[in-house]
Amino acid sequence: MSDRQREFDVIVYGASGFVGALVAKHLAGSAPEGTRLALAGRSAQRLERLGLKLPIVVADAHDTGALTTMAARTRVVVTTVGPYAKFGRALARACAETGTDYVDLTGEVLFARDSIDDNHETARRTGARIVHSCGFDSIPSDIGVHVLHERVRADGAGELTDTTLVVTSMRGGISGGTIDSMRHQIDEMKRDRRLRRIGASPYSLSPDREAEPDLGRQPDMLTLPGSAVHPTLRGHLAPFVMASYNTRVVRRSNALRGWAYGRGFRYREVMSVGTSAASPVLARATKILMTGLVVGLTVPPVRFVLDRLLPAPGTGPDEATRRNGHFTVDIFATTTTGARYRSRVRAEGDPGYAATAVMLGESALALALDRDRLPESDGGVLTPATGIGDALVDRLRAAGLEITAGEA
Repeated sequence: MSDRQREFDVIVYGASGFVGALVAKHLAGSAPEGTRLALAGRSAQRLERLGLKLPIVVADAHDTGALTTMAARTRVVVTTVGPYAKFGRALARACAETGTDYVDLTGEVLFARDSIDDNHETARRTGARIVHSCGFDSIPSDIGVHVLHERVRADGAGELTDTTLVVTSMRGGISGGTIDSMRHQIDEMKRDRRLRRIGASPYSLSPDREAEPDLGRQPDMLTLPGSAVHPTLRGHLAPFVMASYNTRVVRRSNALRGWAYGRGFRYREVMSVGTSAASPVLARATKILMTGLVVGLTVPPVRFVLDRLLPAPGTGPDEATRRNGHFTVDIFATTTTGARYRSRVRAEGDPGYAATAVMLGESALALALDRDRLPESDGGVLTPATGIGDALVDRLRAAGLEITAGEA
């Protein structure tokens, strides 16, 4: 989708929302001079209140005609309007049909699976790159494994086998949008057994489940000692809340690349709860709390209470919290030659807001402006690693993220 005759390079859809405004402001302040930006949403008045003095496009999330017209005007659409299963289907389809590249920040496995089924072949025909999950879900995971694989390959150290992402440090607010997406997915899976099977499968986003290697159970809710991941890790590790989504994205990347990471590539995600003597208890407590939250959202009386305690959609932490947040993820792997490697992705700013705004915005710019450096592809529903790859790595590093890989 390299047609320079299109009116815009990037349209930010949902720019008047909480995260959308952060993305729009990042792009307005960081995009190279001459980048043709526009803001879009259902209310011109709300978009004007951002004060960014950019062109405005009005389109409702359920108005297929308006979305198609909008998509045809730009090279890339970046959207923050979720839950995507409720508000994102028509826009993803419009971009696939018009050959327009698309990025979002979804962490919804059911939406991503539907988008693959609905849009992949259309996008391959038109050349559109439909790239889901370009925020904290799932760029640190997907790009972190990508740079790890590239370093191992460059060193001639074989293929990846057991690979574990550890959230070693994180501070930030709770996303109301993430909670709302979780609610919607739980409701969908309660109504449909087929959707429950999709949600449970470790290969639910893979292009061909039957072609995947049989690697046994790959559970998401893990507690384990740090030394089981790498000899230098102390304390116990707890389940990471987004493991059930991120792991499926990374496995899709491996499959789309012809299992380049390795057919024995086993991937999991956990988080550190410290190195004190209490860390085993904290890890188990974290698992219980996470399980309790999911179960609680399925039980109407408990759901009623949780809905009043958890953050509401469209809300987020204040500016100081966003500024003082951070995250560090370390990905540890053993290769088929027995070598140990580690990659790191680290960023300042609240992971789900400030850092996500940078990751999502830079993903859009890479698609719009770095076409000659993107991974070879005919288009389709792709991942950050397979759809943007090293062009995104370079942009994120230039934007201040630490992304490294080497022997461990």
